[in-house]
Amino acid sequence: MGTLINRLKKLELNPPRVLALGFGSLILIGAFLLNLPIAAKNGESIGFINALFTSASSVCVTGLVVVNTAQYWSLFGQIVIICLIQMGGLGFMTMATIVALILGKKITLKERLIIKEQLNQETMSGLVKLTKYVILSTFAIEGIGVLLLSTRFIPIYGLKKGIWFSVFHAISAFCNAGFDILGNSITPFVGDFIINMTIGMLIIVGGLGFYVYIDISKNKRLRKLHLHSKLVLSITTVLLVAGTLIILVIEYNNPSTLGNLTIGEKMLASFFQSVISRTAGFNSVDIGGLYDTTAFVMIILMFIGGSPGSTAGGIKTTTFGTIVLTTIGVIKGNKDVVAYKKRISNDIINRSLAIATIGITLIIIVSIVLTITEKATFLDVLFETTSAFGTVGLTRGITPNLTNIGKIIITLTMYAGRVGPLTMVFAFAQKQKVSQYRFSEGNIMVG
Repeated sequence: MGTLINRLKKLELNPPRVLALGFGSLILIGAFLLNLPIAAKNGESIGFINALFTSASSVCVTGLVVVNTAQYWSLFGQIVIICLIQMGGLGFMTMATIVALILGKKITLKERLIIKEQLNQETMSGLVKLTKYVILSTFAIEGIGVLLLSTRFIPIYGLKKGIWFSVFHAISAFCNAGFDILGNSITPFVGDFIINMTIGMLIIVGGLGFYVYIDISKNKRLRKLHLHSKLVLSITTVLLVAGTLIILVIEYNNPSTLGNLTIGEKMLASFFQSVISRTAGFNSVDIGGLYDTTAFVMIILMFIGGSPGSTAGGIKTTTFGTIVLTTIGVIKGNKDVVAYKKRISNDIINRSLAIATIGITLIIIVSIVLTITEKATFLDVLFETTSAFGTVGLTRGITPNLTNIGKIIITLTMYAGRVGPLTMVFAFAQKQKVSQYRFSEGNIMVG
């Protein structure tokens, strides 16, 4: 016991480790609150594992649920969930900065390093100003979403309930969480243009990343934007359009999804499913009714996810873009990887390959384990695992039926996906010694 305490004392709390432990602590606090009898409508505790799963899904802005959020949780429970979503979406360090600024405390160097890691910034210049911008822009965008959603929810549900529904779903959408208190996501509103587009645009904006907002607000024109913003916007557009067209074509006559809708509703539903596949678990059609081909396409979209520095998960659009550009460069025989007349460094390429490899490895291992512990098809398990890793929240119906072991595994997968695969490695791996020499180069055959 004494040896363990000494080791803990010697544990170096570097920024990645602080982020990982911070999110973990927030999940445990949420689990304690959701485990209270007052959190449930029936006045009975849901059980710690289910509370832990729900808390992790909220903090990791995923949206996978073991019980129906609208039917099971009391108002207290729903408030806890939406607060966890907001804190998880912004990041616990951003929330801590809000408190520090309100109390008039100075932000220390170590805290700035953690903020830098959390917001995926290259430098520490203007971090506090950036944090303020993140907070204000988040509340402003969510406020616009609340106003738009209230135009539909208030006439349907009344003033009090309509406002609460608008607030809850605006925060859940912008944070890319996918939790709903309507009872069946937005499937009853599959043809409602305002609800679909409002939630869809909140998800897209939330998944772009705060750096992109700042870049656009400063430079206005596309050609003046930084390389990061150009890649994020172009890759996001391509994925959204491609996803919409693929889903529309494959599911067009599927009676379980788009088959019984009008042409306009089919296009709207296809667009919405393409949007939510990127990292937000709302749905306007039955995900379990999708053809296997569509489900596999959505797995790819979920794995890619949103963009760095955003509320989204996945390996991120720029990571995917870097790998694609590297592959194209190799095929063309180019020495450098170039995008928009800018060269991408080898460090970024190596980091992208590492993130993708770790992500794929984690998904494969978890999927194999779940095929042993759960009674479900491999496609459904792979879909569930990728959804958890990408913090998406979509399911083909197996989440409520997971065993306790399965719930714990998916909880850990959501946690790893939210913190980030590479950050997890940096956080808990042993500190590497810097070698003073390099080995001679050797040749191997590949391909």
